Amino acid sequence: MGTQLQKYDSKKISKMQNLILYFFIFAFLGWVLETIYSFIILGHFTKRGFLFGPLCPIYGFGAIIMILALNKYKNNIIKLFLYSIVIFSGFEYIAGFLLDATFSIRLWDYILDFLNLNGRISIFYSISWGIIAIIFIKYIFPFTEKIVKFLTNKISYIFKSIIVYTLSGICLIDTFFSFIRWG
Repeated sequence: MGTQLQKYDSKKISKMQNLILYFFIFAFLGWVLETIYSFIILGHFTKRGFLFGPLCPIYGFGAIIMILALNKYKNNIIKLFLYSIVIFSGFEYIAGFLLDATFSIRLWDYILDFLNLNGRISIFYSISWGIIAIIFIKYIFPFTEKIVKFLTNKISYIFKSIIVYTLSGICLIDTFFSFIRWG
């Protein structure tokens, strides 16, 4: 019985469950980053993002896009930089458009920035996404991946699964009530 329990506890979570964990980690870190940036610029705390909770899903989805689509270019900085500019400018534009069209909200507005497109993207932030992608793929993700592997190896499969499903459930509830709030 003890051997079966050890074998079960050493079971790894699926790739999808790992991606879900990374989504929550980076959505939370994005919220922290946005909150700190806002505090520095405005001098006081402001609620950042679409959801009630401390998550900015655009950062979580952005991290997943980088992990799945751009990680393979980690040894080719030029391609990583250029593909990141194109992918994230498109992603940011579509996300901004959908938020505006669906909920009539603008969580960011670059209308005053040089070379902007409908205030949803600008050349400055497009180049910034390229630089951020290089830093993320070369340093932040490998570091985070090591920490996640270390921590998930220390806890049972059941507990890992409970964490993934609980976070997902909370996020779905938050998303549902946020849709009501903004809709």
